[in-house]
Amino acid sequence: MISESLATTPEWERRIGADLRRLRILRELTQAELAGLANVSVSSVKRLEDGDGSSLATVVRVVRALGRAEWLAGLAPPSPTVSPVAVLRESRAVERSLPARVRHRRRPSAAP
Repeated sequence: MISESLATTPEWERRIGADLRRLRILRELTQAELAGLANVSVSSVKRLEDGDGSSLATVVRVVRALGRAEWLAGLAPPSPTVSPVAVLRESRAVERSLPARVRHRRRPSAAP
């Protein structure tokens, strides 16, 4: 089996299609029943399962109809817990509050 990071787009389409077919069969659904639940055409389900390409909308609808929305959530990057813009604004505010330069007192030199 080819490494997932090296898989081509057609290989991914076939793998995802096979996984969705397996899940549909485990749920004891026909392609027509799944198409009805996902609000897509039967031919769209067939193309998706065969790995013949599909629209993202079809993939999302079929995955959701099969109750596997967590697959989709795994694709999205996590929402930042800290706003990068807020961090930048705060750091600029701190910089503005600091004195422009710091003067140090000269210490008298020790006489020999």
